[in-house]
Amino acid sequence: MQPPIPLREPAWLREFKAFIMRGSVVDLAVGLVIGAAFTTIVTSFVEDLINPLIGLAIGGVDFSNIFVVLSGERRASLAATRDGGAAVLAIGSFLNTIIKFLIVSFAIFWVVKALSKLRLNEIGKAAPVATPTEKLLAEIRDELKAQNGEGRAGGQGMARGV
Repeated sequence: MQPPIPLREPAWLREFKAFIMRGSVVDLAVGLVIGAAFTTIVTSFVEDLINPLIGLAIGGVDFSNIFVVLSGERRASLAATRDGGAAVLAIGSFLNTIIKFLIVSFAIFWVVKALSKLRLNEIGKAAPVATPTEKLLAEIRDELKAQNGEGRAGGQGMARGV
């Protein structure tokens, strides 16, 4: 029996696997899933809690049913009017979307602000470590300072800036 023909993995497939397994791609995927779940929560918050309170405050108006019929027959609700084939401007739906956007933006602002503060605290705690190049440059600087201080007679020395 003859051994099977070895199959080589294409270079593009190796590159794709490396790309997918990078941390940033995985983090992006996790963020996308969490963002979708968060959007569902915000949608419920706006439609089930905020809009009824706003509607109550302005006289019992149902926000989702605020619309203008451009052409066609107006019916009892936005959905029924659209089902009837009418062209409508769904002003209430647009306002709902703006409220959702503002809530999500506000939440993201606070998350980013907290992460930035956390990152600044971590940076402040970690003492900067000098690289070998920085150490060598510091030694050269100190040696030049020592030479300039010893070589000056009567206040004369090298040009300014050294």
